[in-house]
Amino acid sequence: MKKQYYLILLFLVFSINLQAQYGKQKRADKLYSNLAYTEAVDVFKELIENDYNLKENRLKLADTYMKLRSPENAVFYYEDILKDSTDISAEYYYEYAQALRGAKRYDESREWLQKYLETNGEASAEVNKMLNKNHSEIKTTYTLKKSDFNSEFSDFGAVKYDGETYLVSARNFENSDKEYSWNKEPFLDVYKINSSGEVSPISGEINTKLHDGPISFSPDGETMYFTRNNYFNNKEGKRDKEATNHLKIYSAQKSGDSWINIQELPINSDEYSVGHPSVSQDGKTLYFASNMPGGEGGTDLYKVSINANNNFGTPENLGNRINTAEDENFPFIDEDNVLYFSSTGHGGFGLADIFMTDLQAQNAEIQNLGETINSNLDDFSYFRETENNAGFIASNRDGADNIYGFNQLLPLILKGKVTDAVNGEPIAQATIRLFDENNEQIAFLESDKDGNYQTTVNRSVEIPLEAKQIKYKNFSDTLNTRNMEDLEEMEYNISLQPVADVEYLAEIENIYFDFDKSNIRPDAAKELDKLVRLMHDEYPDLVIEIGSHTDKRGNDNYNEALAERRAKATRDYLIAEGINGDRINEKGYGERKPAIDCDRCSKEQHQLNRRSMFSVVKMD
Repeated sequence: MKKQYYLILLFLVFSINLQAQYGKQKRADKLYSNLAYTEAVDVFKELIENDYNLKENRLKLADTYMKLRSPENAVFYYEDILKDSTDISAEYYYEYAQALRGAKRYDESREWLQKYLETNGEASAEVNKMLNKNHSEIKTTYTLKKSDFNSEFSDFGAVKYDGETYLVSARNFENSDKEYSWNKEPFLDVYKINSSGEVSPISGEINTKLHDGPISFSPDGETMYFTRNNYFNNKEGKRDKEATNHLKIYSAQKSGDSWINIQELPINSDEYSVGHPSVSQDGKTLYFASNMPGGEGGTDLYKVSINANNNFGTPENLGNRINTAEDENFPFIDEDNVLYFSSTGHGGFGLADIFMTDLQAQNAEIQNLGETINSNLDDFSYFRETENNAGFIASNRDGADNIYGFNQLLPLILKGKVTDAVNGEPIAQATIRLFDENNEQIAFLESDKDGNYQTTVNRSVEIPLEAKQIKYKNFSDTLNTRNMEDLEEMEYNISLQPVADVEYLAEIENIYFDFDKSNIRPDAAKELDKLVRLMHDEYPDLVIEIGSHTDKRGNDNYNEALAERRAKATRDYLIAEGINGDRINEKGYGERKPAIDCDRCSKEQHQLNRRSMFSVVKMD
């Protein structure tokens, strides 16, 4: 009876514990579905510690950490799942690869992307694009500095208009107790920085108790477009069937220093989000992000025409060259119709990178802005002042969303002159090739008639260079463009060493003689005149040797003497044409070095052996 009592007691304890874990699971799932990720982390951890639904809760915790942009923590839980479980969806290979990229474990990330590709044929096109893409990285270089107006909370979306800076922040000057459940921070508002550097909420009707911002101005500054949760006339709008309050874009009109007359744009919906407005420089087009149905997946970038009287055209998706199955956000359109945006779907250095593409160019490349702008985490909210090199981005590379000011350095102009290393004369049609760190060619240039060349190159890199010209030895070097932020141009002159081949440089044929003769024939004189021009005009310090030869007829002594007469006749011709004799050595080889080594030579072979040839003794 006593044993039975303990069994019943044990069963009751187990049941109570199981029921407690079940209740805790329901709470964790509800927090997760309500986007209360910060709270959900602690509950999921408790469930894992109690070995309750280990696989499911590890996956959810890993995903929660990714939502909170903590890839290092996400990697830890993904590793546990992949190590202990064989029955797991291939989708998590992809999620793990993304987390690894955020943790700067790029090689491992590519390995898991490859595994995902091998097990999920439907996604092959998109993943292949990420695996095989060699980003055309923009040659513009940026210097970056964290802005001094950041707070301890999220700050991003900085823009500048008419000399004044605006930003989006969760710093909450109104001291409200209301928090955003996602990250336990106050809700976002729009702020303005005055001339003294003080940050205060923007005046007017923009800020509400929910999220407000980011913003964009019309060219005349009279209209502001801004993102806000579905909240209008001091009343929260309708939520969708999953109880989500979506983002919408609104407009406001300027009245003195205040913003009033809030209007909802007709492109909005209660069923999906529309946000992140960016107005084109001519004020005729609004670019925005949305997860409306019919897109490529995640959030896509769209544009819509701005017509009179707050009327708008039909939204147009920017297409699958720009949009991916992942998220594209924070569009910014500059004065040259170049689109900057943040994406998690184009691959790159981190979770979300900033890219650019020229909307006016057909099939323009998507260019990554590089490692200064982009980090291993999220980089977004690009803004640059019109016709100015200064601007802002936002990044959570230091653990929280902060605003960074940048200075855009235009591509470094590389220019120089290609000259002859001996006489200093310019060399035309020399080819100059530049390479990247993978030894792939990035530029192919040709010097002009004055030996000049010019191109643009990246800053802060080493660039292998190779120069060639048919009459010169190959040249190679490595350029270093680091620490050149204050320079617009880099001059790099190239000196090519001529090949030590007189006949090649002068473009002459061998000098031939008649049988048993040493006089200079008319055809030989034409070739020697080319040599005179080379020695007189191009290389006035060139010293050569004349080597003369005979055919195999006659005895050795006779042929050696005949060869010496031919060498002297060749030398005398050059001296008669103005070449200093000190620059000419001569040597007769007789029949010892035939051009055609034959025992029973033909008439033509004998002729080829009766010749004078030239070699370089000294060029400089």
